[in-house]
This record gives sequence, C-alpha cells and structure tokens, in this order.
Amino acid sequence: MKPKLVSFVIPVMNEEKTIRTLYFRISAAMSRLGIEHQVIFIDDGSQDTSWDEISYLANKQPQQVIGIQFRSNQGKANALAVGFKKATGDLVFTMDADLQDDPKEISRFVSKIEDGYDVVSGWKQQRYDPWHKVLPSRVFNRMLSNLSGVQLHDHNCGFKCYRAAVVKDVRLYGEMHRMIPSLGKIHGYRSTEIIVQHHPRLHGVSKYGVKRFLRGFMDMWTIYFLRNFRERPSHCLGAMAMTLALLGTFFLFSGFVFGTVYLAMLGTAFWASVIPLVGIGWSMELFLHYRMKNHWEMPISKEIESQAPVLGIEDEHLLDYNLPSNDTVFQIKEVDKSKTPVFSGMLKQQIDLSGIRRGN
Repeated sequence: MKPKLVSFVIPVMNEEKTIRTLYFRISAAMSRLGIEHQVIFIDDGSQDTSWDEISYLANKQPQQVIGIQFRSNQGKANALAVGFKKATGDLVFTMDADLQDDPKEISRFVSKIEDGYDVVSGWKQQRYDPWHKVLPSRVFNRMLSNLSGVQLHDHNCGFKCYRAAVVKDVRLYGEMHRMIPSLGKIHGYRSTEIIVQHHPRLHGVSKYGVKRFLRGFMDMWTIYFLRNFRERPSHCLGAMAMTLALLGTFFLFSGFVFGTVYLAMLGTAFWASVIPLVGIGWSMELFLHYRMKNHWEMPISKEIESQAPVLGIEDEHLLDYNLPSNDTVFQIKEVDKSKTPVFSGMLKQQIDLSGIRRGN
C-alpha cells in the first residue's frame, strides 16, 4: 500500500554546506514518487551556520521542513528519538546529512517496505571510507548479526526506512541508534536490507572514532541481554552465580588438597560473589513483577474479535447448527427467551445466520 506521508529524520552536526542540497534532492525524489513528505532536521549542537540553513528552509517550506535545535551536543540517538516523536509519516527514513546517502534510493526502500517488511536497512557494499573504519565495522556487523538474530551486513548504515509503528515502539538512548533493527526484532518486527550507493564525503569531517566501536561493542551485549533475558534477568545472573560457585568450590578444594592459601582465598572470593549476584537477580525480578503488573505490553500487530449474534430461541433442548463452507460447528444452548444463548466455539468471522441449516 502506497504511503500517504513519508517523514525524514536527519540529525545534523556541522553540515552547513550540505543541508540545502540534501533537502532539494529529497524533494525531487519524493516528487517523482508522488508522495507527500516532511523533513525534520535536528541540529545536534552545531558550531557552524547549520541552524541558519535549517531556519531558511523551514521559513521557505513551512509545510515540509521542521527544525529542532539542541543547546548542546546530545548524541545521535537522542536526536533521532526527538525526530521520531515529531514524525507523523506512515514511513520514517533516517539519513546522514553529509550527502553520502543518495535520495535516489528512496523508491527502492519504499518498494521493499511494500513487500511486507517493517525495517529496510541500507548496505554500503562499496564504501569510500578508510580501511581502519571499514574493517572494525565488518567485524562488529558479523558479531551483532549473530548475537541479535538480525542478519544485516551493515547495521551501522544510517540510511534506513521504518514503518511508523517501529520508531514509536523502540526506545532510544545512549548509543542505541544503530541497534534499531535489533531492538525492533525484540518487538517482532521484520528487517531486511538493500544495497545502496555510497558517495565519498565532500564536505566536513567524520564524527566517528575509536570510541564509537568500543561503545558499540558494549551495546551489542546489551542487545543480547535484552533479547534473551529482559523478562528473566535472574536466569542470566543465576547462571553467572552458579559458574562462580563451581569455580569457588574447585579452588577451595584444590587449596585444601594442596595446602595452598592463595587458591583457597580465590575460591572464597568466588563464593563471596555468588550471594550479591543472586540478590541482584531477585531484585530485578521483583521490579519486573510489579512493572509488568501495571504496564504489561505484548507485541500485538493485529486483533480480530467477532461478535456472536443474539438469538431468541424458544426450545429448551440442545441444538446443533452446522455452518456452511466447513466453518466451526456451534452448539447453542437453548435457554429462556429473555436470556442470551450460550455459545461453545470460536467465530472465524461475522456470520449471517439466515443461511445456517439446522443439524439432524
């Protein structure tokens, strides 16, 4: 189904030379598709004239451009979170503002979404980045795919398209913006990828360094924990406690047998760590118990509930009504006319009883 409105959420950090060009390219691509669009620029503490460029576009195109400015740099995840909250489109794109992402690819993303996917990620198969950025990225992507269960070649690619429900359900914080497909899988959303053209950077400098990969490594394990233990944290901490208990027992026994004080001390230290881990696990379970009691949420995509028709039947014995087209056979217990008949069975759909034949 063709979307009525598409939102673009674009964090900006010192990209004064590219903002106008990017907007005009997006507008041209959307005009060819014949789809309304809005572009949300989030100035994440720029030190150049990026905000002036955003303000110019917002004044010229007030129906299409929204500008948001942070007082200081808050990070890409926070910028995206604010943009997602503001977005009103049926689909939401994220793009970098450095012109390395090509808006001509937008139509391919939309087509893939129409195939039934919830998240479409770009894959920069041919990259124009230095090797010391590409190699760690490939290692990270392989590890994250295995741990998260979302098989993508380029989790880090900022060029992505989401159904609106995805960005409304996923909670972003810290450095979790590159983990949106993985977080989406936790909620039951389906992800895929398409190969996109990657242009070399012509203006500005890259905002990423070694710290990015270190933080990404820690976030990767956070995703693993959330995927497997978000509703049973005591299982994770309990497994760690049991491992330490076994190691502690081994070292205590070895220290006793060989008369080595250091091994006995090491075993004691392991055992001393068991009780805090178990206690933390129970505390987290208690917190989840009360939280889920008041905020129980399930990733429900659709819900169908058919209403049974009210019948007035005078007979006082049990009748069998057979529904046509091999549908469920209902039993209607005949009761007093002033009361509602009791059904046993589940309705597949709303049914017109005028075509029901009475069973023998």
